[in-house]
Formats: sequence, structure tokens, C-alpha cells
Amino acid sequence: MNLEQLTQQTIEIVRKASAFIQHEAALFSRDKIEYKDLNNMVSYVDKEAEKMLVASLTELLPEASFITEEGTTGLEPDENALNWIIDPLDGTTNFIHGIPVYCVSVGLARGKDLLVGVIHQPNLDEMFYGWKNGGAWLNGKKLKVSATPLLADSLIATGFPYYKFEKQKRYMGILELLMQKTHGIRRMGAAAVDLAYVAAGRFEGFYEYNLNSWDMAAGVLLIKEAGGTVTDFNGGDNYLFGGDIIAAAGAHQELVEVIRANF
Repeated sequence: MNLEQLTQQTIEIVRKASAFIQHEAALFSRDKIEYKDLNNMVSYVDKEAEKMLVASLTELLPEASFITEEGTTGLEPDENALNWIIDPLDGTTNFIHGIPVYCVSVGLARGKDLLVGVIHQPNLDEMFYGWKNGGAWLNGKKLKVSATPLLADSLIATGFPYYKFEKQKRYMGILELLMQKTHGIRRMGAAAVDLAYVAAGRFEGFYEYNLNSWDMAAGVLLIKEAGGTVTDFNGGDNYLFGGDIIAAAGAHQELVEVIRANF
């Protein structure tokens, strides 16, 4: 499998889905929203973009299965197989409210071994991409995580839970601590964008719990290829399908210690 060639082909597929999303953004009405559960919204844009991606990626790599946010394939995924891991519109709430922070995120993994990652932020036309042992790139420029070694000098990103609030008090405690120990906390509303920004050195770190593999897969590949470190909240490797993640550069261990001690 030629991962560099596969990545370039994936980029073109992602670009077409992004173009569809941007076309629909100009026409979108909030009366087209559906609720999957509390505060968890979806639109026809998410679903149609996912169908476009699945169709084109199936043609590109017929032997791969799919793990997708909207489940349009109707198939039960096998986490140990070769899978495309897709979030067709990460940041749906932003999209619905007209906030231009959202993206298409596509990763390819064999089990937990990430092979390809592509994230496109259409409003800035920023294409983040990478492949295993091939580096991480943004619009043709090679990426490297921030060289900042200390948490005190870091800008950190996170996301807030919109359901499953039983851990909210502990999570807010971490937020309060990090507000005092860092240059600041940002909440963009799209985990894949946050992860891409860590790979690009814009954020020194990102942490969140209650995520899914489609939120993380492409971004994790990018961060690893850009020289960063990714773990779960305990400092282990159960993040892709485990639900929580800490992704950072030089301050990773400090961030792990703060979160592990308080969560």
C-alpha cells in the first residue's frame, strides 16, 4: 500500500465533500436540524457528506471497512480491521450557528495503527494531511509541533461535554487549574481542528474526554507525525477507542500529571 499516494487521493475526496458542505452552508436553515440525543445535533449536510465520502473511499480502497459518526453504511464496524474513520462534519454545532470553525476529518487505521490522516478546514482552505512515517503537512508545508517545553508557557485547547455531565465538576476543576497554570484555554468546538492545530504548533496541547474515534483518528496521526505525544488521561495508549485523550508537545507530561491527579 503506497500511503503517500493514498493520502493524495484521499485529499481530493475530502476536498469534494468540503465543497459540498460550503455550498450548503450558504443555504442552511436551522429548521433542518435533527437531534440524536441531548444537545447532539445532526443535519442532512452531515449525512450527505458522509455518504459522498463513503462512496468515494470504497472505490479507492475496496478492502477497507468504515467507522463513521452518522452510521450511513448501516454496517457494524470491526475495530480491529482496516477502517476508514470518518467525521464528515466535525463541529456541527458551529456549522449550524454560522460559526466558521468546522472541518471534514478522515483517518485510515488498521486496528489502532493509524496510517493516513486528512483534515480540511474549508473556511480557511487549510488542508492538513499526513501518512505513517511520511510526516504531517499543511497545504504543502511540513508541520512540527510547538517547541515550548513548559505548561506555563503553553496555550491549551479543550472541549466541554454536552451530555454525560456526571464528571463535569472534576472536569471544571482541571479547567480552573489550567487557567492559572498556562497562557490560556481555548474551546474551538471541533476536536479535529484542535488536534490539527496542535500538530501545526498553534496549540501546545489538547485534552478532552467523551470523544469518539472519528473525532481523533486523523488528528492523532498528524500530531504523531509532527513530533507530538498522544496518550489517554492515564498516560496510556487507550485513546483511539477509549474516549479520552491528551495530545501535546513538550508539556505533555505536565498536562498528564495535572489531569490524572484531578480527574
